[in-house]
Amino acid sequence: MVVNYKAVIGLEIHAELKTDSKLFCGCSTSFGSEPNTHCCPVCLGFPGALPVLNQRAMELALVAAMSLDCEIASSNRFDRKNYFYPDLPKAYQISQYDQPVARNGKLSVPGSQSDNEKTIRINRVHIEEEAGKLLHPGGDIFESDYSLVDYNRSGIPLIEIVTEPDIESAEEAKLFLEELRLILLYGEISDCRMEEGSLRCDANVSVMPPGSREMGEKVEVKNMNSFRAVELALEYEINRQSQLLDREEKVVQETRHWNEEKKTTQSLRSKEEASDYRYFPEPDLPPVHVEDAWLQNLKKELPEAPAKKRERFNSVYGLDYKDIEIMISSPSLAAFYEEAACHTSDYVNLANWVVGELLRIVHDEEKSVEEMDPLLLVKTLNMLQEGKINRSVAKEILPEVLVHGKEPGEIVESRGLSRIADPEYLEEIVDKVISANPQAVNSYVGGKKKAFGFLVGKVMEETRGRAEPGVVNKLLEEKLQEVGQT
Repeated sequence: MVVNYKAVIGLEIHAELKTDSKLFCGCSTSFGSEPNTHCCPVCLGFPGALPVLNQRAMELALVAAMSLDCEIASSNRFDRKNYFYPDLPKAYQISQYDQPVARNGKLSVPGSQSDNEKTIRINRVHIEEEAGKLLHPGGDIFESDYSLVDYNRSGIPLIEIVTEPDIESAEEAKLFLEELRLILLYGEISDCRMEEGSLRCDANVSVMPPGSREMGEKVEVKNMNSFRAVELALEYEINRQSQLLDREEKVVQETRHWNEEKKTTQSLRSKEEASDYRYFPEPDLPPVHVEDAWLQNLKKELPEAPAKKRERFNSVYGLDYKDIEIMISSPSLAAFYEEAACHTSDYVNLANWVVGELLRIVHDEEKSVEEMDPLLLVKTLNMLQEGKINRSVAKEILPEVLVHGKEPGEIVESRGLSRIADPEYLEEIVDKVISANPQAVNSYVGGKKKAFGFLVGKVMEETRGRAEPGVVNKLLEEKLQEVGQT
């Protein structure tokens, strides 16, 4: 008998903090440099090198904890987490164990099965140093004959956000991560570039029969480098564990590796317990005391929460939630829209152009929204609304307007793209269209009114859509009436 098991999922999210220097030294945190060029005796763990805490990293961790409605500890402490791995030069990681930055937070996300929100509890937020990065020349940890180590990433400040096992599906996990990403982006806590490794997620997942109060054996899944990968990996793992239990086989507690190419999880190693890491207080760093005055100053950095931004975009601008989700997915895109909205009252039309043409231009031209002037978009749309240009012309000139910062009026004038309303000029084109389409003219004279639209379309075709429709209709009606009287 196949049982519909209940999934129990907890997430461990690592986010690199947006600082210029590393957690305990002055080495750069910039991405993409030559391997092993941003290293020093401190982040490489040389004997006698002493760490000095990066204050900004601690501040960003506190901002993250406040954004997640956590209880901030009045004092937090660093510990040594001992384990041997090739990308860990000291053979221990400076992390936090029993005295983290914060505990007992929460984050509400849209429910996966309905429009109702679901609150996911946050167990803890703590700060730690990043390990180095292993490079596998064979492309896969299981297929490479050897690995190389780049220590540039070693010592970059991280926060780890650990949820309670409140998540019940792969989709719900993805929704949680999407909401968390927005909080980290808007708070300028992390750049959240999963493709660069600055946002990563491990998942602990188990399944249990419906109605049971006893959780199943927990499996940790690693190496998921996109939200879609998290969703696929969890779906696979839930299904794998369910099939094992259906066959009355045991689920082994272990760490498994998500294989993106094969879309499967593979056994990596047995799952460690906290005792395996032999935590003890870091002797070279004093505890961090968090005073109320410090927290009050940091609260000024708290951005508008994504949930409140959604409601405001709906109530103030009248946007539907589909467009809102696109709009707020990027702080720069939301800021662009809001600045543009200061210069127009047609909020919905503006949103249509932002989520349509603007994003297309950003993609095609490989430019960022920050490089573009919102007022120039509004000026283009105003010309369209005033009838000075048509929609196709607006689309044609918009890339040059936004990418190169040119005034739309100047482009239209220099290229001769404005509306054509000169009756004498249009009369010649109308005569040409009537002469070239005798069948449509006869159909119209014979009572088939649809032919009129066809002839209007031909005039528009001749003028590349620039002819003033009112003038064209009047001229065409007069000319066809003359034809009908002959």
